Amino acid sequence: MELAERILRHLDQHDPVDSVSLAQAWSLDHQKIVGAIKSLECLGEVIQTQIDTLKHWELTPEGRQMAQDGSHEALVFQAVPSDGGVPQAELIQRLGKTVGQVGFAKAMSAGWLRIDKSAGQPRVWRKVSSIVDQVQLDLRQIQAGSAADLSEKAREDGKKRKLLQEVTLKRYRVTRGPQFTLEIKKSETELTPEMIASGSWKTADFKPYNFEAMGIQPPAGHLHPLLKVRAEYRQIFLEMGFSEMPTNNFVESSFWNFDALFQPHQHPARDAQDTFFLSDPATSEEFPPEYLERVRQVHSTGGYGSQGYRMDWKLDDARKNVLRTHTTAVSARMLYQLAQSGPFKAQKYFSIDRVFRNETLDATHLAEFHQIEGVIADYGITLGDLVGILYEFFKKLGIEELRFKPAYNPYTEPSMEVFSYHKGLKKWVEIGNSGLFRPEMLLPMGLPEGVNVIGYGLSLERPTMIKYGIDNIRDLCGNKVNLKMVQENPICRLDKYEK
Repeated sequence: MELAERILRHLDQHDPVDSVSLAQAWSLDHQKIVGAIKSLECLGEVIQTQIDTLKHWELTPEGRQMAQDGSHEALVFQAVPSDGGVPQAELIQRLGKTVGQVGFAKAMSAGWLRIDKSAGQPRVWRKVSSIVDQVQLDLRQIQAGSAADLSEKAREDGKKRKLLQEVTLKRYRVTRGPQFTLEIKKSETELTPEMIASGSWKTADFKPYNFEAMGIQPPAGHLHPLLKVRAEYRQIFLEMGFSEMPTNNFVESSFWNFDALFQPHQHPARDAQDTFFLSDPATSEEFPPEYLERVRQVHSTGGYGSQGYRMDWKLDDARKNVLRTHTTAVSARMLYQLAQSGPFKAQKYFSIDRVFRNETLDATHLAEFHQIEGVIADYGITLGDLVGILYEFFKKLGIEELRFKPAYNPYTEPSMEVFSYHKGLKKWVEIGNSGLFRPEMLLPMGLPEGVNVIGYGLSLERPTMIKYGIDNIRDLCGNKVNLKMVQENPICRLDKYEK
């Protein structure tokens, strides 16, 4: 409180005063002055303050060194003899790596030096007889407090080279308040048993309670935006009568991930560039033998009205373990179990879980992401049923403008990409893929003829990015997520109910 009392005594003689002037006059750190002023503010209306924001340029340690000794490029120029050249390697070694390399590049760019390579070893010669070290002059001008006289280009160049920085300073303007006093009397902050016993509480000066002050935020967990959108998708599936598939096996054999889905061995998705293959355990051994044989046959020689791929189907390729590239591998397992469970019953399945692709990481791609999948199996369902399901599903999400475009998938025919109009981007964007599963996939499983299966899938991350205004997927999930973003995202969204 000694510094605070000193400020009060000064204020009694000089009203008003400002924190910057006090710091300079008393040779103290400005933050110490600010701390004392804030402690006086806590005493009530002893003082009144007004805050001004000041900006000024300061030299960095490297900038101060250059202002004293000269810029890197000037030092390099001075190190080159005026009457002869010097080997480039020797020049850089003499001045050090930082000064030598940076200074040499800057001096060459300024046209002060030239290189002679005729003798084999590059030698550096002066190209001009004298120079003006404008960088040093500019830095000294900033030291003298005349940064405003510098050109914008000079300031930007210095900032780019990290020779100077713009500093923001908050200056407190202090005046005497209605309850101004030179004596600092500390108010009591709590009622103690000793005060009650002695009766001193009757005359004690208690600090008033601030009932408008914000309380301390208690530590708590926060739901990630992905979890909120995932819960929303899950609720929609349950409302539409779907059952959730078990998706807790991230590792799949190539058989269930590719072959059971009538995806050929030479398909690009099976290459190492798109798939993560496991080294331990590298292969799977247990498959339903009769089903395995039917899959081998439909791939290699055809069947069920198809000529197949006319290829040499290899069991060794089917046994390789991979990190699943899609949750459709889980759908294949569930449809096979449905075919083996006795008399056929129509079913609706859904899943929301992670899949893995060997992608190049950028603002819209990660090596792992979520896939949302819906599958319906029943007699006689058609492409029209699929379109109707998609309209109902996306309507519940608040998306009503849909378009469909023919597409190709190895395991669906016909196939459709789903597009929605994005008002922010003012264009149609793809939001999903869909189709009817091929007979070459369903009939080897043992499903009855006449049973069709429709399915659709979409991403979880991209809709979440759109809903929450996030333009880089690495800001949404991964090791660089800002936890403050997770804490501050909205509890709920009302965008679905605008209409």
